[in-house]
Amino acid sequence: MPPPSELDFPGVTPSRQRRSRETTQALLKAGAEMLRTHSFHELSIDALCREVGVTVGAFYSRFESKDAYFQVLLELAARDGNRALSKVPTNKQIRSPDLARLCFGIARDVTSWIRDHEGVLRAALQHKNTRPDKWTPFRRLARGAASRATPLILAAMGDGGDKAARTAAIGFGFQVMFGTLVNAILNDPGPISIRDSEMEAKLGHCLHLLLRAEMTPPRGS
Repeated sequence: MPPPSELDFPGVTPSRQRRSRETTQALLKAGAEMLRTHSFHELSIDALCREVGVTVGAFYSRFESKDAYFQVLLELAARDGNRALSKVPTNKQIRSPDLARLCFGIARDVTSWIRDHEGVLRAALQHKNTRPDKWTPFRRLARGAASRATPLILAAMGDGGDKAARTAAIGFGFQVMFGTLVNAILNDPGPISIRDSEMEAKLGHCLHLLLRAEMTPPRGS
């Protein structure tokens, strides 16, 4: 269980007692799960409290409002993403990175984070037109992932070539990857769902092919 400070947010009553914190965490976990199948507007506080086995009063004794509750879910998802991002090695930590393995590892980790927070991220996306601030932390996180991974990918691509063009190709690869995942959680157009293990394999393969194409000199050169 995280320390009390990790659950201290604006609009949230701090829970210092272990039992109270357990209830707060249970409400957050249940809400994140319910958002997988319900929009934020459809999320009923009554239904949420029944799921956890607490009163509506217990909810509002912890959260100032439904919006404050949702903000905590967003912050926790963003923190989880930042923790995962901090574990991405730098090019100084890996002497001879393998490009294919690196692409598949990045796709796996990004897809796993999106999948773990599918409902919360979908709700944030659905809010972004009227509440653009809701999506900002995740946009920043996506850019941070690309920025941190770029030196490592460049090293794996080897010497030579146009560094600016390769950097642009990496950025576009991340754009394709995140765009595909966002479309998957918003619209689920198929044929591959966010819940399919094939998703990360296909994205890793796509990223690898895109970068290999950038490394291949044009014919006749």
